[in-house]
Amino acid sequence: QVQLVESGGGLVQAGGSLRLSCLASGRTGSMYYMGWFRQAPGKEREFVAAIRASGGATYYADSVQGRSTISRDNAKNTVYLQMNSLKLGDTAVYYCAGTPFIGYSQTGLYSYWGQGTQVTVSS
Repeated sequence: QVQLVESGGGLVQAGGSLRLSCLASGRTGSMYYMGWFRQAPGKEREFVAAIRASGGATYYADSVQGRSTISRDNAKNTVYLQMNSLKLGDTAVYYCAGTPFIGYSQTGLYSYWGQGTQVTVSS
């Protein structure tokens, strides 16, 4: 089992920045990818970014490419999502997730999920 706990969400003005953190515990060595997803009210959960556990390759949704950076600190068992130039459309609950499978953008492939952290971008 893997436990994931997100933190770092909050209220920020458009154009601002936030850094989300995801603390992982348990059998983290079994994860192939760690990812961030988000879900806005009335919308489906969508892929934001992912990082491969081995090698550190990163992947981003087009909507955040160039504005966000996913990274990890293995010593701290923590994955980060740095988000810059935030837009109103970035408002959502952000979830950290882990998958032991070879597929980084599909929600259904992720076995482990955190409880989510709210990000609200105001004008």
